[in-house]
Amino acid sequence: MVLTLPLALLLGLACLLLLASPWPYLAPLAFPALAALAVLYRKPVWGLLVMLALVPFEGLFSAADATDASGASGGAGLTLSKLLGLALVAITTLQLLLRQLPLQRLRSNLWPLLLAFLAFYMTSLAFSSHLGLSLQHLRQLAVGLVLLTLTVLFGRDLDLPTLARVLVLSVASTCVIALLSTSTQPDSRAIGLLADANYFALLISIAFPLALLLVVRAPRWPQRLFWLALLVLLLAALGRTGSRSGLLVMLLTVVIAAWHYREHLKYLVIRRLGWVILALAIAVPLSPALLPDSFIQRLEVLASLKSGVKAYADPSLARRSAYLLVGSQIIAEHPLLGSGPGTFPLEFAKTGYAIAFANRPHPNDLYREAHNTYLGMFSEVGLPGGLLFAGLLLLSLRNCQVARRHWLRRGDPERAALAAHFGLSCLALACFLFFLSVPSHKYLWAMLGITSFLRLQADDDAAGERP
Repeated sequence: MVLTLPLALLLGLACLLLLASPWPYLAPLAFPALAALAVLYRKPVWGLLVMLALVPFEGLFSAADATDASGASGGAGLTLSKLLGLALVAITTLQLLLRQLPLQRLRSNLWPLLLAFLAFYMTSLAFSSHLGLSLQHLRQLAVGLVLLTLTVLFGRDLDLPTLARVLVLSVASTCVIALLSTSTQPDSRAIGLLADANYFALLISIAFPLALLLVVRAPRWPQRLFWLALLVLLLAALGRTGSRSGLLVMLLTVVIAAWHYREHLKYLVIRRLGWVILALAIAVPLSPALLPDSFIQRLEVLASLKSGVKAYADPSLARRSAYLLVGSQIIAEHPLLGSGPGTFPLEFAKTGYAIAFANRPHPNDLYREAHNTYLGMFSEVGLPGGLLFAGLLLLSLRNCQVARRHWLRRGDPERAALAAHFGLSCLALACFLFFLSVPSHKYLWAMLGITSFLRLQADDDAAGERP
């Protein structure tokens, strides 16, 4: 009752401001927005779940640039995800100031590496050859850092099985859209609601281990069949993307998952051999039909790599070779601090490769990303900063490994499976960074926070066991 008058005044003020703005038709939304803020204040972790669920759909809300559509943070204009993020930041800041959130929640073993990385990053930015572009890169990275902080803060409230369901359902729904859109154009590459097929393949690669977790841990067979259908849907959409990097990462994920579940696979082959043969008999003939002809041709080109990369045979591989050469040159010239965050496209445009690989006579086509997050970090931030960034990924994988071993020793297979499968998702993402330049991707920083929380849970549990 004490808050009734302030809330009424706030609602009235919001309505008046909207009526006086260029968007008076938004005034009726003031009350639902205020109610949503009240719910978000009580359950900020729900806002975090919605933010992560919206990543595959960000192409719907903003077409400002390809970076937004790829799931990375950046771009002009306000979107639903950005409004939600701003509200979460404001609520979290207020709760920290009012001491409703204890600072102990910020505990993480990632902070030392992250702070050291940021120190080199900011030093590189100060000496950047193009300060404006570097500041834009910093703004994009800042959103990822905020998401990491929110994930660490609300890790205790985050139900990981629910998060897995949310991510799988979110990515799978865009897979349906992708398959329907490519059914009328058999040779086109599926991009979902994003700007590029490889970005879409990245999301599928992250969601696949989580879908496998839901299949394995499903309590009843109808639920298992449902998640199995979504798992097949993810694989079908990955084939339609025509992404060779996505195929390589998926094969690696499947091999590691098969090794992890080798005992279950032995039981499956021995006790369910007939069903396995039937599934293979259906899947093998259908697999080529799900792949675009262009994808099959691009796979055939890989067989000719023994004689070297030929630009006329595969321009994509030739461009990636050029990125490596330009990145190596930048590292040789600026080994300590790099050329400045976000400046690789400028450095590439200065070389003859930019003109040689331009697809169309447009100035912007000369500016290309490194298509390798690690190469971009090493060339833009310098060798120390690049090593620290790679160290963050390695530490996150180590966190999952330590957590999995601890829960197996404790006889808790459910938590061990969570650590294993989220670790697989993190591994898939870390491998995909060799093929895409997405240092500010939201799933990247959220996964870092999740693995940190898994390690913290295991360490606290182990500390409680000591006499």
